[in-house]
Amino acid sequence: MSQATHSFAGRLIALIESHAEQLTRTTVEKLQNNPRTKSYRALSSRDLHGKAYAIYHDLGCWLLEETETAIQARYNELGEQRFKERIPLEEVLWAMVLTKRHLRNYLAVWAPADSAVELYRQRELDHLIDRFFDRAMVYTTEGYERMRAETRKGDVEASAREEPASVAHRGETHSGWVL
Repeated sequence: MSQATHSFAGRLIALIESHAEQLTRTTVEKLQNNPRTKSYRALSSRDLHGKAYAIYHDLGCWLLEETETAIQARYNELGEQRFKERIPLEEVLWAMVLTKRHLRNYLAVWAPADSAVELYRQRELDHLIDRFFDRAMVYTTEGYERMRAETRKGDVEASAREEPASVAHRGETHSGWVL
């Protein structure tokens, strides 16, 4: 990214970060009222607010400074948390899509490009935003699926431990052994 583009992106990021509270409130409202994210109605507005605010308020860090490892850790954790809260994965991903759309729509309204050069620079920022959300979605899915696999493994192990006890209780045998 060129210095001029970085400076332009910095101004847009500063605009977003300075309006983080407003963006957050409308994002939480959208998530709790959208038919594609019905399970989000059961989540605390405070939790949703905190997560959305962290994206908007710290957008510059996420887009320009945070390492892949930091993004992976943060969004693996989100996926694990949403699994534990029993939010369907498709709703988690839709929540991220809606958050990204809200951000992109905000930029289109509040920071329209005045020239071809600004349009080009805005497209570069859009690319950074897309890249961030794409990675966030992949890492969220990774964390969610890891928790699902661990839960299934635990269920299978628990089932295996319970089965012999129930068979032995009935006094049934198999191949001469009391099970």
